[in-house]
Formats: sequence, structure tokens, C-alpha cells
Amino acid sequence: MANNIYLWTGPGWGKSTSAFGAALRAVGHGKKVEIIQFMKGRKDKIGEYRIRKKLGPKYNIEQFGREGFVNLKKPTEKDKQLAEKGLEAARKAAKKKPFLLVLDEINVAVAAGLLEEKEVIDLVDSVPKETHVYLTGRRATKGMINRADYANEIKMLKGKKKLKGEKGIDY
Repeated sequence: MANNIYLWTGPGWGKSTSAFGAALRAVGHGKKVEIIQFMKGRKDKIGEYRIRKKLGPKYNIEQFGREGFVNLKKPTEKDKQLAEKGLEAARKAAKKKPFLLVLDEINVAVAAGLLEEKEVIDLVDSVPKETHVYLTGRRATKGMINRADYANEIKMLKGKKKLKGEKGIDY
């Protein structure tokens, strides 16, 4: 069973950013990091993907999503297939026994019905004890929260304008 399971959820911004901060710290200490991004497929536009070559072999990231946003109320069959491919990639990544396994936006994938909660919890339960796991995304289910060792809710306390996402800060 995984070393520690950290879950980041809530309507505020910073869930993925926290996971990538932990990933950067781990790589800085020479630790192996595996990242699987669900519902994201904009490789050339996402900073955490673009940096992979500069960070070297200790940092591996894969994306399983399409270019645009997923309709969370009516996800397509293609969205479900991509999420399932991501889950399979996460299983393979876990077998490498990285120091940190990040499953970015997996909470949303479960909440939207792209993945079954039990499947994801079974995956988390199969992660080697040497590996820490970060689960990110809004709308985490009760089962996912209960399974985590640490669950954090991110909410915005103040916002002076509507955030639309800024290159270099939010992606």
C-alpha cells in the first residue's frame, strides 16, 4: 500500500499547482516522479508538460485527454476511453515504484463518471509502499476522500476579478 495518499479538491485554484510543487521538490532531491494527467491533452501549451526534457529522466508526465474541455454532465465515449487509458498508464507507472505518483484531475474524472471510484481506489491500494500519491481535482467523492491519508479542500477566499488562467501561473 502507498506510503501516503494526499488528496487536493475544492473549487479554488492551486490543486494541480500543489502537486507540481511536490513533484519539483522530489526531482530536486533526485527522486523519481510519475505524473498522469486526466482530461488534459494540450501538451504544447501546458508548462508542466513542456518542462519535462529540462527536468530529465526523473520526471515523467503523460496526458490522457483531448484538446478541449470535457462536458462534465455529458462526457463522450472518447473521453471515457482516454480516462481508461490514463488509468492503465497509472497502473504501469506505479509498478515502476516512483517516489511520487501524481494523478492529476483524477477526482474530476471519477465525479464525471469517466472512471469508477472503486477502480481508482483499487489502483491506489495497489501502489507500492515506497510511493507517495497525489490525487487532484474538484468534486472529490466521499470514497476518494475517505481513502486518502490527507484530504485538503482548496477554496478561494478573495478574488478581485474573474480568473481565466494565465500562462506560466495556471498552466
